[in-house]
Amino acid sequence: MAANTLPSGVSIYPIPAFTDNYIWCVHNEKHAVVVDPGDAEPVLAYLKKNNLSLSAVLITHHHRDHTGGIAKLASALPDLPIIGPRGGHIRGITKSVSQGDAVALPLLSMSLHVMEVPGHTLDHIAFLGHGLVFCGDTLFSAGCGRLFEGSPEQMHHSLNKLKRLPEDTQIYCTHEYTRANVNFALAVEPNNAALQQYSDWVDIKRAADEPTLPTTLGQQKAINPFLRSHELSVKTSAEAFSEQSLNDDIAVFAAVRRWKDEF
Repeated sequence: MAANTLPSGVSIYPIPAFTDNYIWCVHNEKHAVVVDPGDAEPVLAYLKKNNLSLSAVLITHHHRDHTGGIAKLASALPDLPIIGPRGGHIRGITKSVSQGDAVALPLLSMSLHVMEVPGHTLDHIAFLGHGLVFCGDTLFSAGCGRLFEGSPEQMHHSLNKLKRLPEDTQIYCTHEYTRANVNFALAVEPNNAALQQYSDWVDIKRAADEPTLPTTLGQQKAINPFLRSHELSVKTSAEAFSEQSLNDDIAVFAAVRRWKDEF
């Protein structure tokens, strides 16, 4: 799975929502699929402005800022496929999926596969294929989601699943948290040259009010402390924060996550 393998004519646009959400819209100038529509209004406005027909909705987890637009989109577009995690707990889901399932998007000539990535929530899934992954709130640029429901072990395992994807995989997460995440990452690894360089780039993008997403997995492996718990520099900082020895990568990850929660 190499990057930049979207079908000809297909592009991805971030529809801003709330203060820092992105609703990703995948379209071919005729048909569209949206990911995690927390609010229907900006989606409907974008579809109308660009003369697009919505053919499916993908949901990564149950949080309201990812699901709040389902009812209005479904009422505006009868028979709209709404694909999301199994469990029956998200109102409006028409097709439940789990690890390894394929999601066909025939009007875009695309097929995505489902990866279960619990941690932020227990129901969290990601959709991957065509050199990209829609990972919701599991992996952010320079960060990861808070552990609202899952354990550090679960989140560490989920992030390791994502880490095994090709390095040029495009990471489409759902929040513009990058500046704040980079500030924390610099506290963990102040001497990380790749992170320092990335921080400067983020400043330029945000000053121009441009998204810092998508990012690549390779970039994240170089700068994201939550993917770097095996690195001595991260372990040393985590031990200084927690004031104790940390015996394995999961303990380091858990300490860094607690540190970020308090940062």
